[in-house]
Parts: sequence; C-alpha cells; structure tokens
Amino acid sequence: MSPTHCPAALGLASPTELCQQLQAHLPFFPTISWVDRTDSTNGDLMSLARSSGAQVIRPWLLGAHLQDRGRGRAGRTWVNRSGAHLMFSCAFDVFLPARHLATLSPLAGVVATEALRSFLPIQDVPKLNMKWPNDVQWHQAKLAGILTEVTRASTSPLSSDHHVVIIGIGINLNDAGSLSQSLNRKIADWATIVDEVPSLKHITAAEIVTRIAKAWYQALNEVTARGFQDLPLRHKKVDGLRDQYLTLLDNNQVILEGIGSGINEQGQLLIRQGSHTQPVSVGEVSVRPFAPKNTP
Repeated sequence: MSPTHCPAALGLASPTELCQQLQAHLPFFPTISWVDRTDSTNGDLMSLARSSGAQVIRPWLLGAHLQDRGRGRAGRTWVNRSGAHLMFSCAFDVFLPARHLATLSPLAGVVATEALRSFLPIQDVPKLNMKWPNDVQWHQAKLAGILTEVTRASTSPLSSDHHVVIIGIGINLNDAGSLSQSLNRKIADWATIVDEVPSLKHITAAEIVTRIAKAWYQALNEVTARGFQDLPLRHKKVDGLRDQYLTLLDNNQVILEGIGSGINEQGQLLIRQGSHTQPVSVGEVSVRPFAPKNTP
C-alpha cells in the first residue's frame, strides 16, 4: 500500500517519515515502528511481549495508519479509516502488585488528557477533559479512546510484580460528522479543534505522539516509585463527570445512579448517593451523563 497522507494542518506524514521523526524525538524508546496497515497495534505488541524471541529492552512504540481489527474497551471494535485517525500503542515494563494493575487504565487516560491539554492556550484547556475510565473528550464529545492491557513478559520475571503494560490510543483526526451519525453520539476530531483553536494548526502527528508517549513513560516510572496517591487530584483537574448525575450500565442494564465524585487511589469511579459513596471498578461498564426528572 502506498503511504497515506492527511491534510497538512493535521500533520500526518507517511509511515516512514513519521517513524523517523519519532525516533529523533524519543531516543529512549529502543523500538519504534509505524506501518501502513496492521490488524491491531495493541495485539501486535501483546504478541511480541509474549514471544520468547522478542527484544526485551522496552519501551516499544508501534503505530499504524489503518487497523483492520482495532479494539476498544470491553472488546468493542475501533472503527477507523486510513488517514482519519492517529493510532499507536506503547509497551512498558511495570513493577506493581497485581491488585494495582487495573488502576493503569484511568492513569493512562488522565496522562493522555494532560498531554493533549499542554498544547492548548490556557483559556481552551477546560474544553478538553476525560470521561472515566479513559476516554478523552472535547466539549463532552469523544476525541480519543484508550485501551490498556497487561501481560507477563516472555522472559522469566525479575519479580512477581513484573508485568508488561500495553497502552493503545486512537485519536480522531477528522470524520467526526460521519462518526457521530453512524454511532449516534457526539464525536470530536482534531480538525474541529484546530478550527476552534487556530494556534494548533502547525502541531504535527509526531509532536502529539511524542508528548503522549513520553508522558506515559514518565507517569509509569512515577507510580512505580511512589504509588497512585496523586492520581485522584490529577484526575480531578481533568474530570469530565464531576458533579454530574450519572447512570451506570453493564450489558445495557442500569446498575447504579448517582452524582460523579471523582476517583480514589485505585482508579475506581466514585458515585455519591445521598451521604453514601459507592466505588465502581474498571470493567465493562459504560458511564453516561443523565439528568433525572426530579433532581433537587
């Protein structure tokens, strides 16, 4: 397949050019690849992490202009078109007890939101926030989705706490209109943001990827050293659900309703019902803002 290009304002170069740019910006990533097409960047890195012949020096980064079997949370299919999305995954070594691994999903969302916010003028920062557990939103419309998966390394672990985490992100570059219509919900894209914030028009895909990948790398090092005690405060600053009335569903069944009240150090969503606060674990749960008829 020939290299795919996106409008210049979005800065999506050919796979070869993008790979070269990333190698210059991320020298501490020993393995960086960008391809025209693959099944799934998360799946490819997961297979590589489990392979006995894999390069064991991480982090790794793999991006693709098109994913034939791209995946979102809860096994959902990631709908994509070549040139319309910025999609990549990173693999990192983490040394954490198994009970903390689920917290990496909201952490990845918080960090990606912070990284994207860092491009914005201060007056536009509040427009970009996160919907728990890790969707990035622009004006409450989904801009990016994140999938976090964990596996054991193929080599003998240095300790029982040694895991490999694969974090993948898909950012909508354009197509928001057609996606909103086909998915029947609000979708945002980078082109719309650039129209609203013209100072972003010179930002390239390589700069976006670099900032997110570097932020993930730094955040994982920090939680390995100091734990997740800072996560609730960081999340509060990007929280798109705080003080909203929420309906939580699992398999299209309502399981809980209440007021969004941030997250705890485990990354669980906190739902307030009167004087009681209920933590909700990361899993196959959808969170949807909902305005009850008789809200005080």
